[in-house]
Amino acid sequence: MARRLSTPHTRILRHASGRPWLVGRWSDDQITVAQAGSARIAVVGFCAVDPAELARRADRLREVTGLDAFAASLTGSFHLIAAADGRLRVQGSASNLRLVYYAEVDGVHVAADRADVLAALTGATLDQRQVAVRLLWPTPHPLLDTPLWHGLHGVPAGRYLLVENHGRTARLARWWAPPEPTRSLAEGAVLVREALTEAVRARTAAGATISCDLSGGLDSTSICFLAAAGEGKVLASTWPGLDPADDDLLWARRAAARLPGVDHLVWRAEESPLVYEGLLEIDDPLDEPTIGVMDRARALSHLPRLAAAGSRLHLTGIGGDHVTWCSEAYYHRLLRQAPVAAIRQLRGFRALFNWPLGPLLTTLADRRPYRRWLADAADGLRKPLPEPVVGALGWNGPPRLFPWITQHAANLVTEALRSAAESAEPLHADRGMHADLEQIQATARIVRQWEQMSGRVGLPIASPFFDDRVISACLSVRPLERVTPWRYKPLLVEAMRGVVPDECLARTSKAQAALDAARGLRENSAQLVAMWTESRLGELGLVDRDHLVRLTAQPDDPSLRHAILYSTIGCEVWLRGLETRGLSAAGVPERSSDDVATATP
Repeated sequence: MARRLSTPHTRILRHASGRPWLVGRWSDDQITVAQAGSARIAVVGFCAVDPAELARRADRLREVTGLDAFAASLTGSFHLIAAADGRLRVQGSASNLRLVYYAEVDGVHVAADRADVLAALTGATLDQRQVAVRLLWPTPHPLLDTPLWHGLHGVPAGRYLLVENHGRTARLARWWAPPEPTRSLAEGAVLVREALTEAVRARTAAGATISCDLSGGLDSTSICFLAAAGEGKVLASTWPGLDPADDDLLWARRAAARLPGVDHLVWRAEESPLVYEGLLEIDDPLDEPTIGVMDRARALSHLPRLAAAGSRLHLTGIGGDHVTWCSEAYYHRLLRQAPVAAIRQLRGFRALFNWPLGPLLTTLADRRPYRRWLADAADGLRKPLPEPVVGALGWNGPPRLFPWITQHAANLVTEALRSAAESAEPLHADRGMHADLEQIQATARIVRQWEQMSGRVGLPIASPFFDDRVISACLSVRPLERVTPWRYKPLLVEAMRGVVPDECLARTSKAQAALDAARGLRENSAQLVAMWTESRLGELGLVDRDHLVRLTAQPDDPSLRHAILYSTIGCEVWLRGLETRGLSAAGVPERSSDDVATATP
């Protein structure tokens, strides 16, 4: 198996027996390894682990199942891999930013951080049903955990793969669970500040120049101020929006004025790539479809210029929306436990978001367990989009298939939903915590792909809000204090009090970039028509090409104001990328710099 992965740039770490343990590509600054006798521990990615501490752990390692607390104590975003006494432990992150896949190859279970690597090793064929599943909007838990090739398996977030019996058997075990949300806002703010500070410090500790997004929002502004307090030089980067009502630049300049020593780079709004731009040119080797391709050009276009200015790493504020705020679905339970407080908050949310009363009451009265909700979703795939309040207060927004999805695809998706509903468990019994975790994990999968893309354009990115310790700190705060209609991101504001100036913490607005998306659709309409004319999804019988051509030839169609095309475009671009790389052949596809495959001896 190691020989199959061998290229001029392949690196190999070995067991004490001399057999390959880790095979892949990584840089020296993204891996820390310790060994003692036959025991091995490796941390791959961004991690502030002390090599001496890791060496002590390896020296004491007798049972790989005993590393849960150690893994949860580490700062950063990484894979943890350990081997001892003929057993192998492989885990990613609780956020899904670091995924693990596994398969049986010639009688031995092999794990990797990319599904396409395993597909190439096993000669696996594409699972058309899983491709159809990714056309759903949204794709509900646990369907995203299943890879897109037959014979491959995914390790769900919060679990690790345990390979035993010298590689012949494999099972999953839990190492992380969300904390009970019992802390006050004041208590939680201290923990969030500590965790986020350490997360940024883990990326800045090496010194030199780093860059940060500075949109002017609370998330990116917090990261910028924390980075500025670390080692090395900081470049702050701002893309103004096209909408005259967009006040990002105003707030970004306000923050930059309080960051002495930080160079503030403001790009011209007219130069910013638009949504839907460059879709036919995307050639990134992705191992699953992602709606992140919609914004690829916009998200990554400034990275080469920042690299040219000396940046070695780019930090984003992505994830702040998902971890410091939380789902209003907590109020489904809180209405029954603390009705007076919950009703007051719900009235505020209704006024803030213009929730219609009927759907609000119906959703609050819905007591269906998750399996029943998932099974019922299979019968409503063609219904109109629900009111936003249904997704806000329910398990999630009910998944939908849009009119251009063929009946063949709909049948495949219905089968998948009904099959999953037979045994699916929610991510948490509380639908609020379930919704939080699902949003974190789904968004982190997108960011994971952006991180892989960024390495190819010359500057890696990192998103400290998605570090597991940051997530745990945020989720530990009582939802009545964390999500409220009366304050904007109160947890982050209190956590950054004294770090970010109060005038910057006072922002309550958030740019939506709706004008940028609408203009992008109009200017790239011809490109979309060309894509659908020769659609790979169409060749599989999953979409009606003519319907898509007609729709995108009319970019001002009111239905396109919603993100209804995103999942379809993500699948189409991904299939074209597979075709370009010839993944169905036996050859191993191009991989990013830190891909790892591992097996027991």
